[in-house]
Amino acid sequence: MKTIDVTVPKKGLAVEILGGLTFVMVLLSLWAIFIYVPTERVMGIVQKIFYYHVSLGFNTFLAFFIVFIYSILYLWKRDFYYDIVAHAAAEVGIVLCSLVLITGPIWAKPIWGTWWTWDARLTTTLILWMIYIAYLMLRSAAGSDAQKARYAAVFGIVGFVDVPIVYFSIHWWRTIHPVVIKASGMSLAPEMKQTMFISLAAITLLHIFILTLRVKVGLAKHTLEGLKIKLTAGH
Repeated sequence: MKTIDVTVPKKGLAVEILGGLTFVMVLLSLWAIFIYVPTERVMGIVQKIFYYHVSLGFNTFLAFFIVFIYSILYLWKRDFYYDIVAHAAAEVGIVLCSLVLITGPIWAKPIWGTWWTWDARLTTTLILWMIYIAYLMLRSAAGSDAQKARYAAVFGIVGFVDVPIVYFSIHWWRTIHPVVIKASGMSLAPEMKQTMFISLAAITLLHIFILTLRVKVGLAKHTLEGLKIKLTAGH
């Protein structure tokens, strides 16, 4: 097993600052959503879930893009650090994608009259969620760490193909899903656009914060496994 020359990671000042900034931005986003921005005239209070729903969707794409990039880096460098980051990003991405699939129906029920419809955007998002669930299942299969990392990297690269399909699905097929971001920009009122950016910043910081902690856990686990192998070999 190839090990990483790294000590057990500590929390560190940078992580504490990131955590504090994340906390402040999440509070600011709650204030912006529930106090600052006016209630949408047609959809009413349920429309406010939109700010987190879109932000979660963007960060789902970001998480799986990280899986894609770090999977390529692992196959190129064969350094387990890249595999650890890809694995961590996939786990965080699954959580984010799950929240997208939960908040979407909550928003859709009062507007569309149904919790779920096999709309192109919804269906391709569900497929994306299933792809990365399969990615995590592959990682838990039997085999050496190097073998699992290699297979997972290939799967992570191929699986990313569904991300642009999800994004462009509302343009390629007939869909009832609204188009928020157009070529000309966001079709939102100024207060809604400001709240959208605040919410996006809050969820993105939260995403980075959780990912950073998960990578540190992965590094510590990998280091511990390396120490166990050295101790076993010593005996």
